[in-house]
Amino acid sequence: MLNITEDLKNNKYPKVAGDASFRNFYRIKIKNKKYILIYCRKQKKINLEQYSKINLLLRKSNLLAPRLYELNLKANYMIIEDFGDKTFFQLIKKNTNKLKYYKKIVDTLVKIQSIKISPEAKKIINKVYNVKVLMNESNLFFQWFAVRHVNKNKIKAFKKKANSVLSAIFSTINFPNAYFVHRDFHVSNLMFCQNKVGIIDSQDALIGNPAYDIVSLIDDVRIKTSSQLKQKIFKYYLFKSNNNFKKKISLFKNDFDILSVQRALKIIGIFNRLYFRDGKKNYLSLVPYIWSLLHHRLKNPIFSELNTVLNHYIPLEKRK
Repeated sequence: MLNITEDLKNNKYPKVAGDASFRNFYRIKIKNKKYILIYCRKQKKINLEQYSKINLLLRKSNLLAPRLYELNLKANYMIIEDFGDKTFFQLIKKNTNKLKYYKKIVDTLVKIQSIKISPEAKKIINKVYNVKVLMNESNLFFQWFAVRHVNKNKIKAFKKKANSVLSAIFSTINFPNAYFVHRDFHVSNLMFCQNKVGIIDSQDALIGNPAYDIVSLIDDVRIKTSSQLKQKIFKYYLFKSNNNFKKKISLFKNDFDILSVQRALKIIGIFNRLYFRDGKKNYLSLVPYIWSLLHHRLKNPIFSELNTVLNHYIPLEKRK
């Protein structure tokens, strides 16, 4: 008989590599079978309960997500299926034929985006990726990065100008918020399991733009890929998608670039918050690469005014 709370106090379970959330992951054995124990004392509704609901929705759609075995909110834990330790990040890093694995992931993404957003699904995924949500997320950049790199007498004006420009840009997004968006769809959150793509860390899923998850995959801040590979993944996605985005490729590419810029600003803010608020320093090493991704997407002419504002308040030498 397991006594989770007592066993955790006694360090009985080996810890498994986790993420930037408030959750801790452990591998446990019950009757010689391995499971993953997720322990979380903060934001339990999202990190435990919502996670279990999203996983069930994915499983009902014939996608590989962890099966739930036990959920105990009062005791701060859940027990789910163990997908092992092999992530697509590891496979892609060590193999030369990276495109093969990205194609497998894209095939899974196309299946995810074919999930019907039924009334039942809307009850589970109860948030929509509208302009307000995009603005709230990009504001993390100003809260945690800009306040430390812009003169305190100018930060208010910078935020006002940049937010005005960003709001106008986000309002030009073309494709509707009508798709399942994982929201953190990158190779570290995708497990190679049963020769399939196992989907984890889906608790923050929203209903949103179809470009968002392919942005997360292609402009992944944790793994550096060439511009040629990024282009090949993008083209394969257009080819495989059931939504005929290729018929409106310029509009879809604009949505892609806008959401890539928004995501980069958000992540720079989050990684600085993880350091200054939570003492997690290792994420800061990724920030220079995020800036390079951001600069690449900012070449799109739709960002001309945003470039002017950024250049005025945050010179290139401060973008580190």
